[in-house]
Amino acid sequence: MGQFFISILIILFGGFFSLVLVRQAKLMKIITVFFLSAGCLWGLMDAVLKLNQPGIAGASFKYLNVFSLAFKMDGLSGFFLVIIFAICLIAAIYSFHYMENSKTALRTAVNYFFFSILIASMALVVTAANIITFMLSWEIMSLSSFFLVIYKHHSAESRKAGYLYFIFSHVGAMFIFAAFGIIYGYTGSFGFEAIGSLPETVKILVFIFSFIGFGSKAGVFPFHVWLPHAHPAAPSHISAVMSGVMIKTGIYGIIKMYILLNLHTPLFGNIVLFAGVISGILGIIYALGQQDLKRLLAYSSVENIGIILIGLGVGMIGVSSKNPLMAVLGFTGGFLHILNHSIFKSLLFMGAGMVLHKTGTRSIDALGGLLKNMKITGLAVIIGSLAICGLPPFNGFVGEFFIYIGGFKGVGLDKSAFVMSCFAIISLAVIGGLALACFTKVIGIAFQGEPRTNAAVNIDEKGPSMLFAMSILACACVLIGIFPKLILWMPVKAVSALGLGIGRVPPEPFGQMAGNITLAATIFLVSVLLVTGIRWFFYRNKTITRSGTWGCGFTQPTVKMQYSGSSYASFILDFFRPAAPLNEDHPKITGRFPLNTYYKSHVNDIAELHMKRVIVNPILFLFDKLRWIQHGDIHLYIGYILLAIILLLFFI
Repeated sequence: MGQFFISILIILFGGFFSLVLVRQAKLMKIITVFFLSAGCLWGLMDAVLKLNQPGIAGASFKYLNVFSLAFKMDGLSGFFLVIIFAICLIAAIYSFHYMENSKTALRTAVNYFFFSILIASMALVVTAANIITFMLSWEIMSLSSFFLVIYKHHSAESRKAGYLYFIFSHVGAMFIFAAFGIIYGYTGSFGFEAIGSLPETVKILVFIFSFIGFGSKAGVFPFHVWLPHAHPAAPSHISAVMSGVMIKTGIYGIIKMYILLNLHTPLFGNIVLFAGVISGILGIIYALGQQDLKRLLAYSSVENIGIILIGLGVGMIGVSSKNPLMAVLGFTGGFLHILNHSIFKSLLFMGAGMVLHKTGTRSIDALGGLLKNMKITGLAVIIGSLAICGLPPFNGFVGEFFIYIGGFKGVGLDKSAFVMSCFAIISLAVIGGLALACFTKVIGIAFQGEPRTNAAVNIDEKGPSMLFAMSILACACVLIGIFPKLILWMPVKAVSALGLGIGRVPPEPFGQMAGNITLAATIFLVSVLLVTGIRWFFYRNKTITRSGTWGCGFTQPTVKMQYSGSSYASFILDFFRPAAPLNEDHPKITGRFPLNTYYKSHVNDIAELHMKRVIVNPILFLFDKLRWIQHGDIHLYIGYILLAIILLLFFI
C-alpha cells in the first residue's frame, strides 16, 4: 500500500502549503490545487490498478505503543477509492476559479487545509481494517467536514448548518460506537475478523445500530435532517464532494458491516430496501418543493441514497433467497448508482455553484433565461438533470436498469421476496417520475424563459477551471450512458470481492446487457442526428426571425406572468401533502382593485418538524434548566473532576 500512502501525503502536503502561503493568495491556490490534484491522480491510478488486479494489500502501524492502526485495500475499498480520488480531483480543479475572492484569502487557505484532511480521512475510512483505525478516521472526516460547512462562519445560517451537522454526525457516531462496543464486549478484539462469530441475535442488534449510525452520515430518512442545511452552506465544490462522495462512506459502512456479520437473513434486506423506498420517495418530494437550488440538490441526494439502498436491498434479498442472479444484479446496480450519482450530482452542484458565483443568489424564482448567456453551464446542468432522472442514454439510467432487472428476478420467489421486489420496482418508477418533474422545474424556471430579477440579467460564465471540471463530468455522464462497458468492470469486481457465497461474478452476462444498452443508445442518437439533419436541410435557406414570446392576449406581459417554482410543483405537492405539509403566507385579496400583495410558501420536512418538537425542544428545555451547573467558579469545576474520578474508581 505504499503508493496509497504516498498519495495521502501529497494531498496533506498541499493542505499544509495553503496555510504557509496564505499571504500570497494566487500562488497559494496554484500550489495547493496542484498538490491536491497530483495526490488524487496518484491515488486514483493506484486504486484502479488494485481494483483491476485481484488480491488484498495491507499495512499496520503501532499507535501510542498500545493499539494497532491497520489498513487493508480489497475490491470493495478499491471501488470506493476510485470514486473518492476521481471526484476530489475534479473538485480541486473546479475550486481554482471558484475560490477567487482575494479578500477571503485566509478563509480560502483554511478551506483548502480542511479539504485536504477530508480527502485523506475518507480514503482512510474505506481502507481501515480494525475498529480503532475506522473510528479515528471517521471522526477526523466528520470534524474536517464540519469546518468546511462553516466556511461562511459570519453567517447565522452557516453556523446553524454546521452545528446541526456536528450534532447529527456525533449522534450517528454514538450508534456506531455502541455497535462496536457490543462487538468488543463479545469478542474482546478490535479486529474486524471476529465479528462473524457473534451470536445471531447480537448480529441483528449490531446491524440495526450500525445502520442508524451509518445511515445518519449517508442521509437516510429520517436521519437526513442535517443534509439540506449543510450542503447549501458549504462552498459548491465542497457540496459536490460531500454529496457525491462523503455520504457514500455511510453506504460503505452499511455494506461493510453486512459483509462482516455474515448473516444472510431476509430481515437485513427488508430493512435496507424499506429505508431506501422511504428515502427515495420523500427525498424527491421535498426536493420538488424547494426554491433554493442547492437545497433542492441536497434533498435529491436523499432520493439517490434511497435508490442505492433499494439496489443493495434487492441484492441482500437475493442472497437470503439463494437467488444468485438477483443478488448480483441488485448489488451491481447499487454499486453502479453509487458511481454514477457521484458524477452527475457533483456536476449539478458545480453547475449550481457557477450560477451562485455569477448571480449571487440560490433562489430559483430569482433566476430565468440563464441558458442564453451560460450555454456551457446550461448544457452541463441539462445533461446532469437528464442523468439524475434515470433517462437514457445517460449514466443514471444504467445503474437503475440493473436494479430493475434484479427486482424482476425476485418476482418469482416466495411471498415476502415477491412483495418486496414489487415494492422496489413500483417505488423506482414513482421516484423516476417525480425526479423528472423536479428537474424540469429547475431547467424550465432557472435556465429558460426570461430573467425574473436583475440578478439574472447580463451575466457571464467566466472561469476556465470551473467550465473544464463541469465539461469532464458532463462527458462522463454521456460516455458511461452510451458505453457502460467502460466502467461496468469496476462494480462487477467490487461485488465479486464481497464474498457473499455466490461465487465469482461472471462478466459475460453484464457485457451482453451493456452491449444491448450501447446498441439502443446508438440507434437513438443516430435517429436524433438524422432528424436534426433533415430539419437543417429543409430550413437551410429560410430567414430566421426573432420576436417576443406570445403573451396569451396580454399586450404588455411581464416576467411575473411566468410560472414560478411553487406554481409549477403545486399540483404534485398537493397529492403528497400528508407527507409534505405546506405552510402558506399571503393576505386575503379583497376589493375590485386590490393593493400589492405577496405570497410565500414553504414545504415542511416532517422528520425535521417532529424531531424539533419531540427531541430538540425537550433537550434544549432540559439543558436550560441545568444551566446553573455552569456558574464560572473554577473551584467547583475542579470538584466536578475529582468527583468524576472517585466515581470511576468504583468501576475499575
